[in-house]
Amino acid sequence: MNNLKQTAIICPPQLEFAVQMTCESCANKIRAALEGKPGVKSVSIDVGKEEVLVESALTTAEVQALIESTGRRAVLKGIGSTEQGEEPQAWSSVYWPCCPGWVLSRGWCASSSCPGGTALIDGTIDGLEPGPHGLHVHTLGDLTQDCLSCGEHYNPFGRRHGGPGDSERHVGDLGNVFAGPDGRASFRLEDSQIKVWDVIGRSLVVDAGEDDLGRGGHPLSSQTGNSGERLACGIIARSAGLFQNPKKICACDGVTLWEERDRPIAGKGRNKTSTETPAAHL
Repeated sequence: MNNLKQTAIICPPQLEFAVQMTCESCANKIRAALEGKPGVKSVSIDVGKEEVLVESALTTAEVQALIESTGRRAVLKGIGSTEQGEEPQAWSSVYWPCCPGWVLSRGWCASSSCPGGTALIDGTIDGLEPGPHGLHVHTLGDLTQDCLSCGEHYNPFGRRHGGPGDSERHVGDLGNVFAGPDGRASFRLEDSQIKVWDVIGRSLVVDAGEDDLGRGGHPLSSQTGNSGERLACGIIARSAGLFQNPKKICACDGVTLWEERDRPIAGKGRNKTSTETPAAHL
C-alpha cells in the first residue's frame, strides 16, 4: 500500500521556474501546457525575466515535465507560498556517498511550511532500485562517515517507530517513496509533525528497502521499520523561497544553470559538461 499517496494539498505552493523563452509565442505554448491541467491552480509568465510561476498541487517534477513538453528547458529556482510570510524553506541534495566519481543515486527534496504548521515535502530521487524505499529525517547533519554518521531517526519525543499517518511515531518517520521501473521516485507529501525550522541542519536518508511502518514482526520494526541499510543521504539546508534565487551560474563548478540542467541527475555523465549544451539566454 502506498502510504505516501497524494492527499488534499492544504497550501498549493508556488513554484518558480527559470524557463528558456524569447517571445510571447513561447509563453502562450507554456500557458496552454499548464492551464486547465488537474492540480494546476494558476500560472504567471514573465518572458523578459524568463520566469514561470505555477501554483499547483502537482509535484515539481510533474510541473517541470509539462513545461518541457513545449520544447523549452526549465529549472526550479524557488518554492514557497504567498500565504506563509517569511517562514523558512529547506532543501536537501541526496546522493550516494560510497562510490567516488560514480553517483548512483541522486536527487533533491524541498520543504516548505503551510498555514497551520503543516510541512509540504516535495522531491525526486533517481538511481533507486524499483519499488518502495524508506524515507526518514535523521537527527544529525553529519556525513563524515557517509550515512552512518547521520544518527538515528529524528525522535525528540522518544516514541516508537511508526508510519506518517500515526500519532505514535518518530517525527522523522516519512514512510516510503516508490521508485518506478526507471529508478525514479517522485513524491509530494504533507506532514503535521515535521516543522521545517526544526529539521534544518539535520539529514534526509533513503533506505534500501521498504519501511514496514512499525507493523512487522522483526525486532527492528519498532525502531527503524526494518527498511535495510542507509542507501543515500543529504543534509537539509536553508534554501531559497520565491524570488530569492537570482543565481544563473552555479558557484560550485561555474556552469550555467542550463548546463547544469542538461547533466544527467545520476550516473557517470553527472560530472561531465556536454559540449553540445545550447547557449543560455542570459
